[in-house]
Amino acid sequence: MRTPPDDEEFRKALAGVEPLAAPRRKPLARPRPAPLPRQTRRDERAALAESLAGPLSIDDALDSGEELVYAREGLQRDVLRKLRRGHWVIEDALDLHGMNRMQAAVAVAEFLRRCMQRHVRCVRIVHGKGLGSLNREPVLKAKLRKWLLREEVLAYCQAPAAEGGSGAVLVLLNS
Repeated sequence: MRTPPDDEEFRKALAGVEPLAAPRRKPLARPRPAPLPRQTRRDERAALAESLAGPLSIDDALDSGEELVYAREGLQRDVLRKLRRGHWVIEDALDLHGMNRMQAAVAVAEFLRRCMQRHVRCVRIVHGKGLGSLNREPVLKAKLRKWLLREEVLAYCQAPAAEGGSGAVLVLLNS
């Protein structure tokens, strides 16, 4: 068997050449960095700032008038402290995000009616902080004050930061 002349010339040109040694290391595919949870970080910073700037006690909150706080006449202020500190387990919640005033009013009334039927004692109503409204002020928060002045509501207060902070209210019902 004869080799073509081109192959012989190629072999002569490569005489004395040695192949490179195989690398000992294998290239590793670098993992992509985890995405940065920017919105989560913003929310956590806002919650921290809110908790640091918020009223020191329920008494301060009552005096300031900025926070949603109510206790039926004859109820001790200690009830508000207990409510704010989580003495009662939150048994149900209502989120009013995305609702207009009329929808929210109906939703709150219906929610409280259902809770009374089920003998629920403590609920959370998330009204939001108003960041999506025209003036970036909470519209439903002010309305909620009026909507919660009902016979079945014993007390309500702003939720702790972990439960929604100034964007939510805890409600104690007379069930």
